Amino acid sequence: MRRISGYVLLLAGAGVLLFAAIQYVQHQTSMKEALAEANAIISAPDQTQSGSGPNEAPEGTQFGPLMDRTEFRPELGEAIGVLYVPQLDVELPIVEGTDDEMLERGVGHYTSTALPSDNEQILLSGHRDTVFRDFDQLSVGDRFVVKLPYGVFEYEIQSTDIVDKDDTTVIRPMGTEVLVVSTCYPFRYLGNAPERFIFYAYPVDFPLHS
Repeated sequence: MRRISGYVLLLAGAGVLLFAAIQYVQHQTSMKEALAEANAIISAPDQTQSGSGPNEAPEGTQFGPLMDRTEFRPELGEAIGVLYVPQLDVELPIVEGTDDEMLERGVGHYTSTALPSDNEQILLSGHRDTVFRDFDQLSVGDRFVVKLPYGVFEYEIQSTDIVDKDDTTVIRPMGTEVLVVSTCYPFRYLGNAPERFIFYAYPVDFPLHS
């Protein structure tokens, strides 16, 4: 009986590991697809350049914003841009919305909050064990770069906070441009984490057009 129980436990453990591996592969695939979509919408050549057709990008072509902020109206679930973290040298897709299906594809943008250049709170959220892996290495002074079709915006972390997972006061008007990045905490916690780690980052010099 003990031998049978041991086999059952072994099979159960293997099943859990296999399920976790499948989920990880699916997430990585979804994130790569979203990153490709995001890079496509932010890196097309500036069509105002003389002599450049829609599919041409000759050497020396300057890239710039593809639209005005007023023209940018993202749809729920679509990839809208890229979050670059210089300290970790990682690019992450930003997806409009924070439902589970959006967070599986990348960093979620809370639709009720602002976007860069709106002079209000911009709230991004992501899983600590997927897109925000290694975010425990970030500290005050490090930077986030948000790349969107209408510009590139850089923010420096000025403070951090830890709040309860049910604390909704993080989402609020702040009266100034603030990039707020939220993830589960503790970073290495197994299971559903009880808290949220919050980064507050302020504009460095925006917009920056590449």
